[in-house]
Amino acid sequence: MQSQIHQNQLPLPPSWAAKAIVYEIFPDRFRRSGLVDGHSELKFQSWGADPSLQGFQGGDLYGVIENLDYLQEMGITCIYLTPIFSSAANHRYHTYDYFHVDPLLGGDNALEALIEALHLRGMKILLDGVFNHCGRGFFAFHHLLENGKDSPYRQWFSVHNWPLRPYSNRGNNCGYSCWWNDPALPKFNYEYPPVRDYFLRVATYWIERGIDGWRLDVADEVPLDFWKEFRYKVKGLNSDAWIIGEIWGDARPWLDGEHFDGVMNYRIGWSTISWVAGRRLKSKYRNPAYPLKKLENNEFIEILQTTFGWYKSETNSSQLNLLDSHDVPRALHTLEGDIRALKLALLLLFSQPGAPCIYYGTEAGLSGGAEPKCREGFPWDEAWSVDLRHYILELVSLRSNFPQLYQKGLKWKSIGQDGLLGMESDGAYSCSEGKDSICILINRSRRKWLSFSQSFIEQLFLVGDLDLTRKRVAPQSAVLFKGNFNDEVKQLF
Repeated sequence: MQSQIHQNQLPLPPSWAAKAIVYEIFPDRFRRSGLVDGHSELKFQSWGADPSLQGFQGGDLYGVIENLDYLQEMGITCIYLTPIFSSAANHRYHTYDYFHVDPLLGGDNALEALIEALHLRGMKILLDGVFNHCGRGFFAFHHLLENGKDSPYRQWFSVHNWPLRPYSNRGNNCGYSCWWNDPALPKFNYEYPPVRDYFLRVATYWIERGIDGWRLDVADEVPLDFWKEFRYKVKGLNSDAWIIGEIWGDARPWLDGEHFDGVMNYRIGWSTISWVAGRRLKSKYRNPAYPLKKLENNEFIEILQTTFGWYKSETNSSQLNLLDSHDVPRALHTLEGDIRALKLALLLLFSQPGAPCIYYGTEAGLSGGAEPKCREGFPWDEAWSVDLRHYILELVSLRSNFPQLYQKGLKWKSIGQDGLLGMESDGAYSCSEGKDSICILINRSRRKWLSFSQSFIEQLFLVGDLDLTRKRVAPQSAVLFKGNFNDEVKQLF
């Protein structure tokens, strides 16, 4: 652990975050190890059963340990686990004990072993902190249900009327504040100091036990001033800890250096998928924070410029960029199974400042729809419809070999109706003045070749096909190259 920081210091985001390749794991659906005490006596759903909000398939943390070779061979350097603390839900966002790992996942010993195994490999781990609300079994809420107004814990929650109705239908008046009117998720009262103290203890407890950072659930629903104190406490123990908030849109109030290092950059996700899909986009999913819709070139470029323009360069470098997650339809589902479009989306994901995050099973072609369909069991014992492991490793190598992609980003220009030209940037969305610049040319069209006039010096990476003699890129193809750009080309930007 790092030494204590002074209260007036604002530590920068950890340098390792900019280079991280993150893999998000939904533990119940990743791998069942057979090593958890008592598992053999329990009745789980069959592995690979239709995902649902109810029922457990028995994935555990020892299953993650068993597959660290698999992850590392794909270039993964950091794992992000969705909640692992004791809970009565398979997704574990209904936490009832924040100081213990769920026994179904292997308990505290399994997490200790996982942290040790990761760190021996030079890998990192982020845990999911659900600090806005809890499950009905949380000790203070359980006490409140049993004792009513006489419970000394009544101020931990915002009670509106008695008696409480914890099993009323969602949307009905249950008598207390809860997350999105769901009585299964009582919302904490952060005006009450013991609540704040409790979660600061939770945060520091797991940092002291070796985790490398936090992903913070529905962070915009917890008071800003709490996150400021949270940062001070966590960074005081480990200044290299990575703090990521779940903010789906404009996160400037949380990314001023006093709260989070970065956020889950969903704007990069939905806009990238929407652009590469072109006219073949499954857009029935409705979420104003993840608005899947057809995007023209200039619309996509504007979203990228606006999003990266909101923040300082060190903040952009510590964002968690993603295409999909446990909360939204899988990218391949939205792309209607189009693997070539997914490969272009992944290339764009790896070509931006910030850490790319791969949702488990993307490499195996998982294509589940809206929650909970996107939480499938990993198909370890089945034939995969596609295997993108080698491609992802190639993208990891590309990012390593050309760090300017994540250090400064690219400046994008529309080419025709379906093409994008990205040129090496100086970090302020103006083009590099060097003669030999890194450039990406992407053609999303499914039918038409994309012609270009730029001068090639060296081809660095190719997705699909390229006709260099006739200077054109094949449909659904992309090329990264070193080019010699004259003043006429630079004026495009």
